[in-house]
Amino acid sequence: MSQRDVPECHSPEAIRERLSDQPSQSYLKDFIYGAIDGAVTTFAVVASVSATGLSSGVIIILGFANLLADGFSMAAGNFLGTRAELQARQRARREEELEIESHPEGEREEIRQIYAAKGFEGEVLEQVVEVITADKKRWVDTMITEEHGLPLVQPSPWKAAGMTYLAFLVVGFIPLITFVLEYKFPGTMGQPFLIGSILTGIAFFIVGALKSRFVEKSWLWEGFETLSVGTLAAGIAYVIGLLLRPFVDVAG
Repeated sequence: MSQRDVPECHSPEAIRERLSDQPSQSYLKDFIYGAIDGAVTTFAVVASVSATGLSSGVIIILGFANLLADGFSMAAGNFLGTRAELQARQRARREEELEIESHPEGEREEIRQIYAAKGFEGEVLEQVVEVITADKKRWVDTMITEEHGLPLVQPSPWKAAGMTYLAFLVVGFIPLITFVLEYKFPGTMGQPFLIGSILTGIAFFIVGALKSRFVEKSWLWEGFETLSVGTLAAGIAYVIGLLLRPFVDVAG
């Protein structure tokens, strides 16, 4: 293949520029899973309370309570989990720096065996070892990724948590929209639960389709799968609400 046949994105200049850039962090995964959880849990609350026959005001109160509290809980869990991964990488880096200082030959042998397992041998292997161990940062980075299996770049715990909470609030609010409008403008929605169910179903499908970017499956399959899971959760919640309705009538 001649130089002119090489795609522009794979030209030496384009590759050099792309590799020289710092890898960017994407928080789309945090947004998607926050959105899925927000839609499922809030819609489950709406479905169960609607089945009991309680007023739109009660549905709004319980829905917002779930939206704010459960969303914060999920965001906090994401924050702690992401920070734990970050701390694990920092600890591994400190340990490797100490090991290199105290046992440089042993650490150099680890590099040698790591790249020997990749197929390098002889003089080429020794050159690889020499180049990597000539720079301490490069040496430690290699041990972090090859020995510990940890990424060199971690997402920000605060941004990951914030994206999760934002998605939970935005998408989780969808099941409540029609009830808020019905409460504010009585009679405008007609059947707020039915309309809200349709809007939430559309949201389930869209979020599931976006999720396909991370699981390497068809967007159509992931969309219907997420829609099915959300429908099942809402169905269970609705049945529970129906079963508990006699207690509401007695209390009334």
